[in-house]
Amino acid sequence: MAIDRALVRELAELLAETGLTEIEVEDGKRKIRVARTLTAAPQIMAAPAPVAVAAPAAAPAPAAAAAAPAHANAVKSPMVGTAYLTPEPGADNFISVGQTVKAGQTILIIEAMKVMNTITAPTSGTVTAILVENAQPVEYDQPLVVIA
Repeated sequence: MAIDRALVRELAELLAETGLTEIEVEDGKRKIRVARTLTAAPQIMAAPAPVAVAAPAAAPAPAAAAAAPAHANAVKSPMVGTAYLTPEPGADNFISVGQTVKAGQTILIIEAMKVMNTITAPTSGTVTAILVENAQPVEYDQPLVVIA
């Protein structure tokens, strides 16, 4: 069966927008089910500091719109999931701000549906910003890391 990736992404975005945990679509003989677990929600509640810091930054709409072009060359999330900056709990981060990375080097992992997906640097350069926290839920096309 050929998988329609665009449809799967669209269904995943619909899950995120509506807060649902599962959606199933059937078209003739083809049936696609997309599900997610809400294990990341308790982790967000356990770390109120990042939420409190993020809320004031997002409040002024003109500032948020002006900040978007600054991340024009950011590595963006190819999927909805949970971003992890370390290979395992207690380990050092894959990257840090100011570090030089090579094209193809692992910069973080995104867990989606219990699968760990390695995200690599598309180009060599210096990490100028890490835009996500460890164990933070991320959306499709969300800026993750800026490499200049």
